[in-house]
Amino acid sequence: MHGSRAENTALVGALLHDLPQPGVAEVLLCAPFVYLSEVGRQLKGSDIQLGAQSVCAEPVGAFTGEISPGMLKDLGCTYVIVGHSERRAIFKESDALVARKFVAAQAQGLTPILCVGETLEERDAGQTFAVVDRQLAAVVDLAGIAAFERAVVAYEPVWAIGTGKNATPEQAQDVHHHIRVSLAERDGRIAGLVRVLYGGSVKAVNAAELFAKADVDGGLVGGASLNAREFVGICKAVQG
Repeated sequence: MHGSRAENTALVGALLHDLPQPGVAEVLLCAPFVYLSEVGRQLKGSDIQLGAQSVCAEPVGAFTGEISPGMLKDLGCTYVIVGHSERRAIFKESDALVARKFVAAQAQGLTPILCVGETLEERDAGQTFAVVDRQLAAVVDLAGIAAFERAVVAYEPVWAIGTGKNATPEQAQDVHHHIRVSLAERDGRIAGLVRVLYGGSVKAVNAAELFAKADVDGGLVGGASLNAREFVGICKAVQG
């Protein structure tokens, strides 16, 4: 929950000016609901795509304050984040609700970015893979493995979100590889196609080392995305 109209205009303007040439990296901005229209207008004609940070699991109805997938589509969104760790932890979104949001988003042609990841306590207890498997299974059981051909998975260790800590490249690769293997047990072709992003204190100084790992396909960038220079540096790291 950051930004203002003036800050957004300056940030997007800097990104449009300084980002690498088209084709080097696919870039997506997930803006707060109230700024989606303005950010979308500023991005019009560029290669940067527009996404949202959450969505309602219902397509329409008396759900005051919620934003439906159709509304996001109408505003020009192509992606939406579902199951972000803060939504799970602070707003108590269950695995089942996240799965329903995933399905609702796809029903409107949006590409869901499914976030999975463990808390520090779960990692210390050796439960990382079990937690990730549970979160993935909730979506696979409802949507089917074929749905992941039109989805992105983001591994975000909760203990690294906004803490300044980050998983080592080796830790990230281990979990990303496990995610791909878990999906491959259901469909090897789709497991090879799905993009698995890393989210957790990604910065310009560590991005290249993270992205060099075989199963790390990019980043779900949080705080660093609010700083144009940092975000551009992360995007340029995709060039290797």
